Amino acid sequence: MSIEIDIVNGHASWAIAKPLLDVTWPKADIAKLSWGRIKWANADLRVLVETADGELACHVGIYTRMAKWNNRSMNIGGIGGVATHPDHRRHGYASIALNAAIRTLRDREDVQFAVLFCEPHNEAFYEARGWRRFIGEIWCEQPGGRVRFDAMAPFTFDLKGGAGGGILDLCGLPW
Repeated sequence: MSIEIDIVNGHASWAIAKPLLDVTWPKADIAKLSWGRIKWANADLRVLVETADGELACHVGIYTRMAKWNNRSMNIGGIGGVATHPDHRRHGYASIALNAAIRTLRDREDVQFAVLFCEPHNEAFYEARGWRRFIGEIWCEQPGGRVRFDAMAPFTFDLKGGAGGGILDLCGLPW
């Protein structure tokens, strides 16, 4: 298997990622999902995995932000928008992209742990890759103000220090 992995600026690469995200989550389907009405943050960086013929096979968004865990301010990382084109699923692209995203966050000395949110059918995938369920409350911003985020299950990944539970305020939009 020959692939290319790029880690690129989130804003500048939106036009490249958007078609894949639209195929993965068609607009008509999003409204039916538990997270369909959520306002999401834009990725700071993106991992893009392309096949040998240059087709975008997989995307992972990377986020970093100052948040509060149990009232303690710290930099955390985020993983969001994990998407693999339907024609390229079950080839390991999501694992490759996720590993590249984790390495990118780990390279930042100030990021303590990473957070992602997933639907029930993806929980085993993340658990098999070292993510563990966050037990506690997640708070975030939405257009109407600060809200408790419970639309999807939260998972964390220890980078320098982990947060297995407690109260986590994302201090901004979720990812």
